Amino acid sequence: MRTPFPGMDPYLEQHWGDIHQAFITYFRDALQSQLPGQLRARMEERVYIEHPEGFRREYYPDVRVIERPGRSLTAGGVAVAEPEPAQTAVVDHFVIDIRIEPRTECYIEVIDLRSGHRVITTVEVISPTNKRPGEGRRLYVEKRNDMIRAGVNTVEIDLLREGEQLLPVSPDQLPPDYARASLVWIWRATDTERLTVYRVPLPARLPVIPIPLRPDDADVTVDLQAILDQCYRNGGYDDIDYRRPASPPLDGPDAAWADDLLRERGLR
Repeated sequence: MRTPFPGMDPYLEQHWGDIHQAFITYFRDALQSQLPGQLRARMEERVYIEHPEGFRREYYPDVRVIERPGRSLTAGGVAVAEPEPAQTAVVDHFVIDIRIEPRTECYIEVIDLRSGHRVITTVEVISPTNKRPGEGRRLYVEKRNDMIRAGVNTVEIDLLREGEQLLPVSPDQLPPDYARASLVWIWRATDTERLTVYRVPLPARLPVIPIPLRPDDADVTVDLQAILDQCYRNGGYDDIDYRRPASPPLDGPDAAWADDLLRERGLR
C-alpha cells in the first residue's frame, strides 16, 4: 500500500501531526544504520506554548472586590476607624475555554560521542506551526540560527504547501518556480557561503538527499520518498477519500494534474 501520488501526497498535509512524528522516527532509523563509529542520531524535543489565533495575553478578573475607606470616629480622645463591610462589584462576564496547552516538536541531532556529545548535524522536518507567525516559528528560527552560528550542519525538509517558506535567505535569490514547490535545503559547516536547495514539485518523486557529517566523513544518504511511503503504509492512510478536495486545496496546474492522476487511478 502506498500513496497514489509519485511524490508528496497533498492529502497527508491535513494529517501532519501523525505524519511528522512518524517521518522523524523513520528518518532517524534510516540515518542511524549508516553512521560511522562514534556518531549517533537522536530525536530531541522543542516545547512551546501556542496561543489561539487572535488571543492576546492580557488577563482581567471576572469579579472585582472593592473596599471603601471607613469613617473615622473619636473614642476617649483616640481616633479609631470604623470599617464598613467590604463591598463587591460583580461585572457581567462569561468564561471562554481557550485550552492553551504546550506543543512539542521533534527534530534530529547527530552527535559525536568522542567529543562530549557535540552536535554535528541537525535535521528538521517542518510543521505548520513553523510556517505561521507565533511562538512556534520564533523558537524554530531562533534555534536554527543558533545551530548555524555554532557551525552545525543544517538540513531542513519542508513538504507543506501552506504558510511562508522558511529559507534563511531571501526568496528573491531563488528562481521563480521555487516559490510554490516543496523545498529541501542543506547548509554545510565546511562551506558556509553556499546553500544547496532542492526543489520538489508536486508531480516529482521526493529526492534522495545527502546528510553532511564531520569534515572527514563521507555524506550518508536518506531516501525521502521511501520514508514518506513508510509513513503512509504504517499509518493506514488507505482510508483517505480522494474524491474530496485536499486541505489546503490545490490550485492552478497542480489541481488539474492531481485531478487527472486520481481519475486515471480510479480514485475519482
